[in-house]
Amino acid sequence: MMIVIMDAQATMKEKSAVIARAESLGFKIHLSDGKERTIIGIIGDKRDLDKEQIERMPGVERVVPVLKPFKVASREFKPEDTAFSIGEHTVGGKDLIIMAGPCSVESRSQIIETAHAVKEAGAHVLRGGAFKPRSSPYAFQGMGEEGLKYLAEAREETGLPIITEVMEPALVPLVCDYADILQIGARNMQNYALLHAVGKSQHPVLLKRGMSSFIEEWLMCAEYILSHGNTRVMLCERGIRTFEKYTRNTFDINAIAVAKHMSHLPVIADPSHATGKWEYVAPAAKAAVAAGADGIIVEVHPRPDEALSDGLQSLKPEKFAKLVEDLKRIATAVDRHVPE
Repeated sequence: MMIVIMDAQATMKEKSAVIARAESLGFKIHLSDGKERTIIGIIGDKRDLDKEQIERMPGVERVVPVLKPFKVASREFKPEDTAFSIGEHTVGGKDLIIMAGPCSVESRSQIIETAHAVKEAGAHVLRGGAFKPRSSPYAFQGMGEEGLKYLAEAREETGLPIITEVMEPALVPLVCDYADILQIGARNMQNYALLHAVGKSQHPVLLKRGMSSFIEEWLMCAEYILSHGNTRVMLCERGIRTFEKYTRNTFDINAIAVAKHMSHLPVIADPSHATGKWEYVAPAAKAAVAAGADGIIVEVHPRPDEALSDGLQSLKPEKFAKLVEDLKRIATAVDRHVPE
C-alpha cells in the first residue's frame, strides 16, 4: 500500500484526479479526510504504480509506502484519531463511552430491568448476548433471535443503543436488523469469513482481542473489516491467557497504550472478562481509563448469583453506579469526559 499525502491547499478536482488515476490502474482506494490535509490510500501491487508520476500530479505533496502490515488501521494512513457516533454520543473523541449489561439475555424481564438500571447509573450503551459461544456445549448458549427481540424492546424503553455478539457470517444480516453495534468475541477474532461479513455490513463493530493473540494479529484482523470500507471499528482489550490462575485472564493494560499509539481506532476495555471476578472489575476499569481507553464494557446483572453465565464477574447495579461516579473523576484527570 502507498499513501498519497495531498497538499493542504489541494482542490477537490486535484484529489479526484489522483483517485481516478489510481482506480484506472486497478487499485482500491481508501480516503482519509483529516482536519489539516487529505490522505489517499492506494491498495494493490505497488510494482504497478509509478510513484514519481503520481507525485508530479497537481496538489500532491508526496507519496510514501505504508510499512506496517496493517495498512488502513495504522497511524501512517490516518494520523488523527477515528471518532464516530454511537447513538447520541461519540466514541473516539473526548467522551468516555460506557457499555454495560448482562453477559447473556436470559429473559425479557431480566434484560429490561438491567437496561433501566444501567441507564440510570450512567451507561451509554446496553450490552447483552443473544448468541453465546461457550467452552462447554452443554452450557447455556443464549436465546437467539428471541433474545435480540428483548434487546430491541429494552432499547425502545431506555433509548440505549445495543451491542451484541455475532458468531457466524450467516447470522450477520439478522443481528444487524436488531443491534446497533456488532461484537466479535475473542474466540472469533480470527474468523476471517466473519470479519469479511461484518466489514461488508457497514455496521459499527467491536473487535475483541483473542485470548492468546499478539497486538499485531489483533490489528490485522481489524484490517479485514476496514478493507471493506467499514471505518466504524473499535478495538477491545479483554485480557490475555497467561500462567496466572487468580484471575480469569491477565489484563494487558499495555495493549491499550500500544494500540492507541499504533492505530487510530478507538480502544475499549473489558475489565469483566479481563479479571473474571467482580471484586477486581472496578480497579481494572479505572486503570484502563487512566491508560487512555476510549470506553469500557462491563457486565452488570441484578442478581449475579442467578446468572446463567459469568455471574462471578458481574457487578450489581449499585456497584456499577459507584464505578461510573469514580470513572467521572478519573476521566476529568486525564482530560476526558463522561457524558450524561
